[in-house]
Amino acid sequence: MPPSASTELTLPRIREALSAFKVSVTDDQAAQIREYVLFLLKWNRSISLTTVTEPGEIVRRHFGESMFGASLLPVENCRLADFGTGAGFPGLALKITVPSLDVVLVDSNKKKCAFLAEVVRSLGLSGVEIISERFEQIRPEDLLVDVVTSRAVGEFKGLLRWCAAGLNRRGHVMLWVGAEDSTRITRDTTWNWQPAVRLPDSERRFVLIGRPIRPAD
Repeated sequence: MPPSASTELTLPRIREALSAFKVSVTDDQAAQIREYVLFLLKWNRSISLTTVTEPGEIVRRHFGESMFGASLLPVENCRLADFGTGAGFPGLALKITVPSLDVVLVDSNKKKCAFLAEVVRSLGLSGVEIISERFEQIRPEDLLVDVVTSRAVGEFKGLLRWCAAGLNRRGHVMLWVGAEDSTRITRDTTWNWQPAVRLPDSERRFVLIGRPIRPAD
């Protein structure tokens, strides 16, 4: 990791980096983010977890953008599945900012799941399950959730089919997408989509929230 990383990531700098994303964290939460970033940089030397390696940019791009979702969709006391979670974004970042969240992290890469397990253990987090599978291999009835998130799933048709069966009655999907994907996804008229919200400090990345249209909606 960069030799300055451990000294550069002070708690005030972490809070300042997150403020643009409407995120306010306690000292304990900021300390968890700091430890997470240091783990990420260390593991990134041996497995590909992120192309972003500047500590402050990691806080903004990964944690800020992930945690921003909690300002758009209340997730307190929800059960949330994060598909294609990779290094834990947005799911594990949301868990840090909303401790009551029950999170299932799903990724087919076993090395990335080993990284996530180490982060969860080191940060002392509870209410986190890690599944090393593709989401398509999981039966929706085995993983009923209130919210599905994803920053990394490229084939949205399959994801939305899974969510239509796997989301609880009033459940939502929350996607971090580019402008073109946002336009394409919202053409699906079997879903009720909220207007896409542009991420702070970004021109072409958005958060898109929707829920399947069900009988009697």
